[in-house]
Amino acid sequence: MKKALTILITALTLTGNAQITNPYTSRMYFSWGYNKEWYGSSTIKVSQPSQGNNFQFNNVAGNDRIGWDKLFQHELSIPQYNYRFGFFLKKHPSWGFEFNFDHTKYQMTPGQYAHITGTLGGRNLDTNMVIVDSVNFWKLNNGANFFLFNVMKRFYICGTKNGFLKFFNLYKIGIGPLVPHTENTIMGHQNNAGFQFGGLNAGIEASYRLEISNYVFLDLSQKVDYANYWGLNVYEGKAKQSFFTYEVIGTLGIMLPYRERKKPVDGNM
Repeated sequence: MKKALTILITALTLTGNAQITNPYTSRMYFSWGYNKEWYGSSTIKVSQPSQGNNFQFNNVAGNDRIGWDKLFQHELSIPQYNYRFGFFLKKHPSWGFEFNFDHTKYQMTPGQYAHITGTLGGRNLDTNMVIVDSVNFWKLNNGANFFLFNVMKRFYICGTKNGFLKFFNLYKIGIGPLVPHTENTIMGHQNNAGFQFGGLNAGIEASYRLEISNYVFLDLSQKVDYANYWGLNVYEGKAKQSFFTYEVIGTLGIMLPYRERKKPVDGNM
């Protein structure tokens, strides 16, 4: 990937970029794409007062489910997808704002040994347990769902002389709500699966953007997100969890350029 990017930048540079007086021509945009995630270990804390339960799964591993490896076998919105809507300021076109959504899927990796501590049925609990779906099953699989409101900064790298191709770096930072779809079985008891407000997340993102003409672009991005969930629905109780996510994201977008002001027609001959 790095070699391909180096070749692209070199090719654009060789075609010359000195004649582009204003490379920041794109203003509004919308993009759609797909993503791959890697999750840090996390602790899932469960409180079920009516059952005398207050315990936690310590440092459990989680994994994603990409889905886009079978993209044309189901709806486009089934895999781990993402979309963005953004705009750049007219007076300061290197700065902008973005609404950013990543449909990420998380599940506690089955088959692992989890160290469980706390109280179960009012009794102290300190044991290791194999995660089996029929007993302890934890998914944010429809999904973990990161929403962010980002501030953006873009930097022009190079482009062709006529401006048909332009290459940028974009950097983003933001914060926003989490709207997970909670689906779980805790100690053999299933919850009522569904979407809910589930906390807040913050993220930073760095992208390479290739603009083609003034209307199409391709983004390749890396992102780090920290999600802090609370009040997650479980059987007769609530749970909380937090984890870091590393994402690789590819998107295809359409954009609208800035409108050029029409010069007044001089009626004098």
